[in-house]
Amino acid sequence: DGLWHKKFTDVPFTGKVDEGTARGEIKNGIFEGPWVGYWPNGRVEFKGTFKNGLFEGPWVWYSEDGTKWEPLSGTYRNGEKISD
Repeated sequence: DGLWHKKFTDVPFTGKVDEGTARGEIKNGIFEGPWVGYWPNGRVEFKGTFKNGLFEGPWVWYSEDGTKWEPLSGTYRNGEKISD
């Protein structure tokens, strides 16, 4: 159903994600607020904010070598890229 759930339940998860390759918050099973993701080599893969589970505001994506990845980087509204 597109929601994140508590392990082994049907209850939508609410809380911080602070292990693995991404850091941020989930509220009622949906990504919310600032998030940052990391490549396996420890470099940043992406930085941005979710609102109601959708990309919102500025997002920056990076290649594994640390260079900015232009095709996805830009400003988003309601999950859609509206400008570079």
